Amino acid sequence: MSRVWIYLFPALCALVLTGVHHVEGMELFTSSELEAVNGTDLRLKCTFKSTHPLSEERVSVSWSFRPLGKTTEESIFHYQNSAFPPKTGMFKGHAVWSGDIMKGDASITLQNVQLRFNGTYSCQVKNPPDIQGFVGEISLRVIEKVSFSEIGILAIAVGGFIGVVLLILIIYIVVRVFRRQDDDMVVEMENHKSKDQVL
Repeated sequence: MSRVWIYLFPALCALVLTGVHHVEGMELFTSSELEAVNGTDLRLKCTFKSTHPLSEERVSVSWSFRPLGKTTEESIFHYQNSAFPPKTGMFKGHAVWSGDIMKGDASITLQNVQLRFNGTYSCQVKNPPDIQGFVGEISLRVIEKVSFSEIGILAIAVGGFIGVVLLILIIYIVVRVFRRQDDDMVVEMENHKSKDQVL
C-alpha cells in the first residue's frame, strides 16, 4: 500500500501543479461607482493585467449591462481584433470603443448618456490561456441635467425670500427707532412740564 503512494503522490503533485500553472487569473481594475449627467459622454474605464503576452487576435473584451432592479444581463459591446458595437437595443449609437488592448485598456465610452442607462456594467477580459479571476463591475447613476432656467428660477426664489426678510427687518428697525424717538420726546415734554410747574 505504501509503495502505491510513493508512485501516486508525485503524479498527483504534477497534476495539481500543472493545473495551478494553467489557471492564472487576469487582474481587472474598474471604478466601483460612477455618476454622469444626462446627455453627456462617459468613459467606463476597465484596465487589465495579464501574465501572458497581449495580442489583438487573442484578447477578447465583453461588456454587459444589468438595469437597476433586474437580475438578467444583456451584452452591449464586444471587442476581438476589432470593435463590435451594438447594432440593436438601447445602446445602439451610444457604446463606442475607447480602449487600447496593447496597453491593457478595455474601456468603452457611452455617448449621450440617458437616464435609462442607470445600472451595473460588467467588463470581462480573456487572454488565453489566462483565465479571468473576476468580472469588473461599475455601478452607474445618471442624474438629470439642470437647465439654466431652473437655476434662474431657484436663484430668484431664494433671492426674493432673502429680500422680503431684509425688508421686514428694516421696517421693524425703523418702527422701533421712531417709537423710541416718540417715547423720548414724550418723556422730555413731561420733564419740561414738571420743571415749569416747580418754577
